[in-house]
Amino acid sequence: MSASQPAAHPRFAEALTAVGLTDVLAQVRSFPDATRTAAQAAEAIGCELSEIVKSLIFAADSVPVLVLMDGASRVDMELVRRELGAEKVTRPNADVVRETTGYAIGGVPPFGHRTKTRVLADRGLLDHAVVWAAAGTPHTVFPMDPKSLIAYAGGSLVDVRENPAA
Repeated sequence: MSASQPAAHPRFAEALTAVGLTDVLAQVRSFPDATRTAAQAAEAIGCELSEIVKSLIFAADSVPVLVLMDGASRVDMELVRRELGAEKVTRPNADVVRETTGYAIGGVPPFGHRTKTRVLADRGLLDHAVVWAAAGTPHTVFPMDPKSLIAYAGGSLVDVRENPAA
């Protein structure tokens, strides 16, 4: 981690400390250039795109829900709608994301949010021994095994990955 760059976002650092994950806090990596997108993060880390965890906020009948998805895949909003039994699932604006999580888009971690939201974690995350997720800023990431990450996020394992066109 570069001394000139900030470590994890303070709220996320507090969340890690609160659950005894100071070892993870010590593994937060900071980059001078943004890792706002999954592709930018994978390039900076030197890992596969699918090893990046995207923490995406959706609105299911206007109620925020967090979906954890691997960086190489897209969320199928119809599958999310069915999983939640919702009438409609949409992508909220950046203000709703910040209000719900306490973080800006591109830096949303999988847990440690301002408010408690339902979490859906795509089963594809389990395909890896280690995944990387945002540590609360567009410049910071941390590694964790996916089962632990999903557990700390309070996520339910689901299949909500968009199938690529044949």
